[in-house]
Amino acid sequence: MQTRLKTLFVSIIITLTVALSANAQKKAEQFIVVLDAGHGGKDPGNLGNGYEEKTIALNIILKIGAALEKMPDFKVIYTRKTDVFIELIERAAIANRADADLFVSVHCDSYTNQAHGAGTFVMSLSKSSQNLNTAKKENEVIYLEDNYEEKYSGFNPNKPESLIGISAIAEENLDNSILLANIIQENMVNLNRKNRKVKQDVFWVLHNTYMPSVLVETGFLTYKKEGAYLNSKKGQTEMAKAIKDGIVSYKNQIFGNIVDSNFIIPNKEEVNQTVSEDKIIPNTIFKVQIAASSKKLEPKPFNFKGLKEISREKEGDLYKYFYGYSSNINKIQTMQNEARQKGFKSAFIVAYKEGKRISLQKALNSVSN
Repeated sequence: MQTRLKTLFVSIIITLTVALSANAQKKAEQFIVVLDAGHGGKDPGNLGNGYEEKTIALNIILKIGAALEKMPDFKVIYTRKTDVFIELIERAAIANRADADLFVSVHCDSYTNQAHGAGTFVMSLSKSSQNLNTAKKENEVIYLEDNYEEKYSGFNPNKPESLIGISAIAEENLDNSILLANIIQENMVNLNRKNRKVKQDVFWVLHNTYMPSVLVETGFLTYKKEGAYLNSKKGQTEMAKAIKDGIVSYKNQIFGNIVDSNFIIPNKEEVNQTVSEDKIIPNTIFKVQIAASSKKLEPKPFNFKGLKEISREKEGDLYKYFYGYSSNINKIQTMQNEARQKGFKSAFIVAYKEGKRISLQKALNSVSN
């Protein structure tokens, strides 16, 4: 009897250990997204046409989070889930403490009663501030914080030189931020929103985060029609879905997922696998983007951990570096795996058609359609 009890006890312990280990591994593999509803509490944001930015932003964020939380490979952290005031410096700290994979901040814009449309911002590395008005408005919340002069080291949102002075974001995150911003922006434009494009400027909350980060201006409350849309359940649901779909699409492009029934982009755990069957996609070129920097590096193996077939393109103030060049998607998947094994963990596949960059999804779907 004692032997049976011992065996049963050991069996239970082993089962529990395996279960806990599997659960821990599952949690460790989760993609962590920090969702930030702009403003809150004593800071209402803008009040165009009587609507409250802080309330609309929170409603959109909660809808995004609810959708992502249904997916087991996502972990969602909120900077706020209620109408409370959170300091800018703390919003960034929440994301950094969580070692998040993404930081997404949602806002509503204001200007004249004719300005309208949706736009997405990333942190600027340039020496000028092209979108000073938006940056000033979103940064001015620091005046509502206690001891802001000490916390922000004399930073003044009204002075362009202050905005320029804090623009030292890690370059490796900027290109991924732009990738996410472009996906979200395209989704919002598909909702018949005027395209205010992806722009770069100096936002304190983006500057202080250590991961790819974007700030989404969902529209102008000061524009009567747009304000009513953003204040409605329909508008908030549609904008939340556009942003959520952008986050999911970004994750799939960076870390891999099933794109359609014919083509598979490898998951992280499949990095060591190779694909033998060729899949050629006519009139399309694939490359693996491995880095982006303001520094102009020679595309030689010694600069890229021994990888050959390196190419370089300039886009704005950045140089982008690519590994490989092929119409064979399976060959490029294998090269993506090689790049990740060399240490380029965020390497992702990009596609070109007739010399123009297109979304990977569009390139792969062109064959099945």
